[in-house]
Amino acid sequence: MLTDVTIIGAGLGGLTLARVLHVHGITSTVYEAEPSPTSRSQGGMLDIHDYNGQLALEEARLMDGFHELVLEGRQAMRVLDPDGTVLYDKADDGTGGRPEVQRGDLRQLLLDSLPAGTVRWGRKVRATRTLGDGRHEVTFDDGASVVTGLLVGADGAWSRVRPLLSSATPAYTGRSVIETYLFDAKARHPATAAAVGGGSMIVNKPTRAIFAHREKDDALHAYVGVMEPQEWFSDIDFTDAAGAAARIAREFDDWAPELTALITESDVPPVLRHLHALPTGHRWDRVPGVTLIGDAAHLAAPNGEGANLAMLDGAELGRALAGHPGDVETALAAYERVMFPRSARAAALEGGEELGPDSGDPTPHDLIATLTGSDAS
Repeated sequence: MLTDVTIIGAGLGGLTLARVLHVHGITSTVYEAEPSPTSRSQGGMLDIHDYNGQLALEEARLMDGFHELVLEGRQAMRVLDPDGTVLYDKADDGTGGRPEVQRGDLRQLLLDSLPAGTVRWGRKVRATRTLGDGRHEVTFDDGASVVTGLLVGADGAWSRVRPLLSSATPAYTGRSVIETYLFDAKARHPATAAAVGGGSMIVNKPTRAIFAHREKDDALHAYVGVMEPQEWFSDIDFTDAAGAAARIAREFDDWAPELTALITESDVPPVLRHLHALPTGHRWDRVPGVTLIGDAAHLAAPNGEGANLAMLDGAELGRALAGHPGDVETALAAYERVMFPRSARAAALEGGEELGPDSGDPTPHDLIATLTGSDAS
């Protein structure tokens, strides 16, 4: 019986894996660099798809809890011209297959589903090394270490587990986003709230775009897309919030004021996020006792699939391990055999294309794909 599973990273993928293992009676330990589950913001909205993310939640037996988190009406979608003209407007009629939840709420649902002590907080990984016979050692920043018979890297873009399997490193995609928030939007920013509508909004032109989403408590969360080399941003002092916002807003001078307010009126300092990706089709030869899930395995330019794929990776790996309790290598090979082509296809998505059944309409994340060239999930 498999009893020794070490998971690095308490994001959605790592927690889904831990939960599915728990459902099948398999104990795991999750090590997370963050000092606590509330030490930082967990990001904004996620659309959880019926063809991957929801399948993972079904495997984790958490669909009832998931439905309680869904924010009604958030699948509404608008496309605007930079001058504010509405080009496309679709209401949320409740039939869509991508209900929206707050990422932090979904993460907490997964955390609450695990036995106490499963997640060890404040354990940042310094290094990993192979010991042979499928065993690996993980060393943390405080000098402590653990040895495990099965190591899973769920530790994101800059994974410390990935070097055990692959020499690939993420490369800049040529695209960046600046993240902003407007709170209490209907009362304090009525024109911008009206422009965004009840769900998501995107405005796009070559090399510049704005995507915004109405989150809970009437907050507007925006990603301002700028396609420039990383060096272009080095002249902007993001420690000067007002100055940085003003500089970015100059790139949108001819846009409607209700749109640029998403930059200039932000209630939080603007946060710059460069977008990176692993090579499309990234894969590795089977190495005993170790594998990767989520962005650690297949980081891609955001396309709306990242969180969903990470959860599905975790669920499918958990199910494979439960199905081969005496043969870890068979389980890992079966998981990777399906994961590699699925993630390669997702990484190659372009705006408007979907992994799942075609609904006939663009979705919020098909549209934000134009912002980054492929989304901001």
